[in-house]
Amino acid sequence: MTLVECDKMCKTNCSCTAYTTLNISGSGSGCLLWFGGLIDIRTFAEGGDSLYIRVSASELDSIENSRSSNAGRRVRVIVPIAFVVLGILVSLCLFYRFYMKKQQHGGTPGNECVHDPEYISGNEDLELPLFGLPTLVKATNNFSMDNKLGEGGFGPVYKGVLEDGQEVAVKRLAKTSTQGLCEFKNEVISISKLQHRNLVKLLGCCIERAEKMLIYEYLPNKSLDSFIFDKTRSELLDWTARYHIINGIARGLLYLHEDSRLRIIHRDLKVSNILLDQDMNPKISDFGTARSFGGIQIEANTNRVVGTYGYMAPEYAGDGTFSIKSDVYSFGVLVLEIVCGEKNRGFIHKEHSNNLIGHLYLL
Repeated sequence: MTLVECDKMCKTNCSCTAYTTLNISGSGSGCLLWFGGLIDIRTFAEGGDSLYIRVSASELDSIENSRSSNAGRRVRVIVPIAFVVLGILVSLCLFYRFYMKKQQHGGTPGNECVHDPEYISGNEDLELPLFGLPTLVKATNNFSMDNKLGEGGFGPVYKGVLEDGQEVAVKRLAKTSTQGLCEFKNEVISISKLQHRNLVKLLGCCIERAEKMLIYEYLPNKSLDSFIFDKTRSELLDWTARYHIINGIARGLLYLHEDSRLRIIHRDLKVSNILLDQDMNPKISDFGTARSFGGIQIEANTNRVVGTYGYMAPEYAGDGTFSIKSDVYSFGVLVLEIVCGEKNRGFIHKEHSNNLIGHLYLL
């Protein structure tokens, strides 16, 4: 008998409770029927056949009801969890949109820096040209790496050419920068009102979407450190050229300290912040951490020490006390590096392991 015939035979006999094929030895087929209790049942690890058990309709209904109950219970658990997850996702989306809008409108955390005494006051109106983002994207070829001039704490700097042919340097605030809106505003406010041949000229800025950029005059010879710390290019700087650079930096620093409308302490004077034009004239740049003094004020204290180690005056690095003397100390380190062609922090004497300042102090 085939399995189909076996099924028909069991269903035509009310006493039949189960059936299966009789093919245990593998030598043939047949039908094995149970009447009453399911006795003499064997379990085979391999090669066994399915056992078909006959049950009443009422038992089938109870099984279906049990399945429906379990499904309903799962629905009652899953639906609330789904709503909670959806609520969290919606909240995250709303928070992200809110944060991006604040970024676009310059409302990043720390916008209280306008009123912070750590920074130059910006209550006055500034007549500074604004550049559109599409203009700068086109000028820098979408901020191409081929146009990248360098990178500092604020972010990368790119060379750009405007539609009228003017060459500019575009300093773009990096998303990973430790500086932010405070330093951006501080630099715009401090340098926009300053005019001196030994200070870099700020042409405008861009505040659009999440972008914050400063646009400067382009200086083809880049920064001073690319000359004095390069064995090949340093030969281009004879003593006359070095004296001319030192003298120009001193003139710019004197203007900031004594002759400008605001008495400004730079706080981050170093060779990489001295730019050179086509005639090797030095220009002081990067006023993001500058601080202004008013009236007869000669020094101040801060809990936020900024600058570059190796150029910081000891009283500023240790106690947070800064003044005009702090910039003069940095200028002295800068002069030593120009004369010696060595980095203060990178210099280690073979005999006493001092840096450049320590070595010269022993002399």
